[in-house]
Amino acid sequence: MSDYFPPPPPEQPQPEHRAPVGAAPPSPWAAPAAPPGKQRTGLIVTLAVGGGLVVAGAMVALVYSLMDSVADSVALPPARSDAPYSEPYDEKPYEEEPYEEPVEPVAPGPAAEGDVTITKCTRDSLIGWPHADLKIVNRSGSPAAYIVSITFVNADGAVVSDGIATTEEVAPGASVKVRAQGSGEVAAGTKCRIGEVDRHAL
Repeated sequence: MSDYFPPPPPEQPQPEHRAPVGAAPPSPWAAPAAPPGKQRTGLIVTLAVGGGLVVAGAMVALVYSLMDSVADSVALPPARSDAPYSEPYDEKPYEEEPYEEPVEPVAPGPAAEGDVTITKCTRDSLIGWPHADLKIVNRSGSPAAYIVSITFVNADGAVVSDGIATTEEVAPGASVKVRAQGSGEVAAGTKCRIGEVDRHAL
């Protein structure tokens, strides 16, 4: 082996940076100083962030003051009225009036029961249901309609069935024939009786 080594490369000239007055001379082995451009960029970023924080704080303060002013305007007491004072209205408690049944017009004249006559009272021979044939004469002085109820009773007088007969308008002095049909089978000999007779003036 040869003990010969190639000579080191010549040192490249470095730009001279003058040290401030009174400062120690820079070491040849120290890292090169940062270019002044990077220091300016960091300063600009710092100023921008600080300015943004200041603007945000100002906006928060402005919004807070606006909310306080709105709350004060809502909480203001109502304006004082110049109207003269008046006593409160003394309202009487509501009292419900008693219910009254409507009164239906009744045709003048003799009693309505006298207008109805039973012309036939019988029971059906097939099913044993009773029915009564009626003749109604309007003895009042105005047209009227009739509702007649009939009861059917057995030989002992007990009610075993009932029926209803109705009419349309019957002129004064006129007569109509209708039938009141009972329901249910009844015994032979069942009798028919006139119950209530309603005569409504028309």
